Amino acid sequence: MGITVGVIGLGRIGAFHTETLSTLPGVDGLVVTDERAAVTESVAAKFGARAVDSADALLKSGVDGVVVAAATPAHASLVLACVDAGIPVFCEKPIAATPGESLAVVHGIESSGVQVQIGYNRRFAPAFAAAKNAVLSGDLGWLHTVRSTTLDPAPPPLEYVAVSGGIFRDCSVHDFDIVRWIVGHEVTEVYAAGSNQGDPKFTEYGDVDTATTTLTFDNGTIGVVSNTRYNARGYDCRLEVHGSDDAVVAGWDEQVPVRNLEAGTTFPNGTPHSFFMDRFTSAYQVELGAFVDVVAGRIESPCTARDALEVAYIAEAATLSLQQHRPVRIDEVRL
Repeated sequence: MGITVGVIGLGRIGAFHTETLSTLPGVDGLVVTDERAAVTESVAAKFGARAVDSADALLKSGVDGVVVAAATPAHASLVLACVDAGIPVFCEKPIAATPGESLAVVHGIESSGVQVQIGYNRRFAPAFAAAKNAVLSGDLGWLHTVRSTTLDPAPPPLEYVAVSGGIFRDCSVHDFDIVRWIVGHEVTEVYAAGSNQGDPKFTEYGDVDTATTTLTFDNGTIGVVSNTRYNARGYDCRLEVHGSDDAVVAGWDEQVPVRNLEAGTTFPNGTPHSFFMDRFTSAYQVELGAFVDVVAGRIESPCTARDALEVAYIAEAATLSLQQHRPVRIDEVRL
């Protein structure tokens, strides 16, 4: 017997999740809602879902699980409303705007016993998952360096930049999560540097358009995270894992957006990746497939709210480090 999944928020990612869910085995029904009635009706008609006029109506509709893809300010209240109703939740990052708010949500989730999965999709990309398995197998020996790169081809709309919380909370968190997951240990210290050479609005909003963050883990591994809003060649997302015995990479496919200047080589020769939703289509499918298993009770959440809280602490430390031009220990921001 299949399950019915609700989707709250039908913007770009919410509509995409609805489409993905409509194709997954084990999903027999969909219920959708958005603040915009016309959007709700359109998405429902396109993917054979039932339209309702509010989140409250959706929670009372008999859904077995809920995907929260609404705007970030609504995440905390929607997640808590779902767990209060005893309904498992998949929530896009972040669970709340600040570490303090995130901690309150985590306490609410953990006291409820309801399963909540956070949307850090890179864990489910095949090559990234293979890198994790290589670490777990011991084939790499002890890890000394893990590098994660997210280079966007163009900045998001400036109205989004104004409320995003900055590059570390908006963009780098995906890298922070994947590096922490790969290493399997906790970050103890963060040092971040950034610059602005693009739109001066980034400076006005207290943000940077390019940043590098160094993460020191409690086992001695060093993480290096690189981000920019200006990578015109394409969407560049890669991972390198270097150990004492071996090294592996993910994201070095034929569509990696770099020009190779080595003589006699043709790699890469594909059309460069240009958009994160195309780059990680299969990861989103596997991720939501895992959520179906969570709802069905076959597995526990593979990416918990507690994981998201640790990422929020790293982003907070990186922001403080950039502002104060110094290393910041996680203990300084942990609540």
